[in-house]
Amino acid sequence: MSNYLPTLKQLQYLVALKQHGHFGKAADSCFVTQSTLSAGIRELESLIGVTLVERTRRVVRFTALGDRIVDKAHRVLREAEELTAIAEASGKPLTGELRMSVIPTIAPFLLPRLLPRLRSDRPELKLYLREETTQAAIESLRHGAVDCVLLALPFPMGEVDSEILFQDRLYVAFPRDDPSDPPEWVDPDMIDESKLLLLEDGHCLKDHALAACNRTDLRANATMMGTSLHTLIQMVDNGLGVTMIPEMAIASGILDHTSIAARPVQSERSSRDIALVWRRNSPREKEFRLLAGILREAAEANGRLPQAA
Repeated sequence: MSNYLPTLKQLQYLVALKQHGHFGKAADSCFVTQSTLSAGIRELESLIGVTLVERTRRVVRFTALGDRIVDKAHRVLREAEELTAIAEASGKPLTGELRMSVIPTIAPFLLPRLLPRLRSDRPELKLYLREETTQAAIESLRHGAVDCVLLALPFPMGEVDSEILFQDRLYVAFPRDDPSDPPEWVDPDMIDESKLLLLEDGHCLKDHALAACNRTDLRANATMMGTSLHTLIQMVDNGLGVTMIPEMAIASGILDHTSIAARPVQSERSSRDIALVWRRNSPREKEFRLLAGILREAAEANGRLPQAA
């Protein structure tokens, strides 16, 4: 075995540079100076005898081998973090640091109701949150940037384990009095494809809404404009069309002070599953299942949230 192995710090610098594509930003994310980060990467290149990063004044470009090394570095760093996690998991569960990604169609509606309960039940837990789209959250989980993800299923995720917390029904939101006498339930065939407003690509709620409708013409013709549910609600309130929103958003008051009416979708796939997801075979699996139980109980205890399935 070589006596000169890359250090975890060098691998962290390399991964940060790949993520940010800029030496200054990468250094800031690692809480070091730019010269320290640059020197660390040069030492790594000298150690293994190859160029990993092509440097110019304006562009940071990874070589093909550099990309392969970054992929491997993600795995090494994740395994190193799990060494510590094994020791933590053997002690008092849900203490210390835990990093969780939450998707934008859940975070503003669910977290304000769940976090007080979690802080009360687990005061020694330091929960670091980041909001990102489902695909980005899964990538963060795969690369070890976060420990678990709170998201909505179904969504292709790869090698993960999960626990469903509850079902979240989908509603059609439309300007009040348009139609003037709306039914108690909305059949997908009633939706005008030319008026349907959806979130941008990258938000799984868009796919869940289309799946609930199960109409190919909606997928082809729906107007996808919104960057957030709040943006879509403003467009609907201004008479620009209709959209689909989850029950938890309605429960949190997203329709307050608007003239919007909402009715549940009548469909076999009219709801999404809210779930906690983590890497398969994680040494903290018991902790994540415990966390899922706390989140589920907090949701059930709040009368305005959907009930657990």
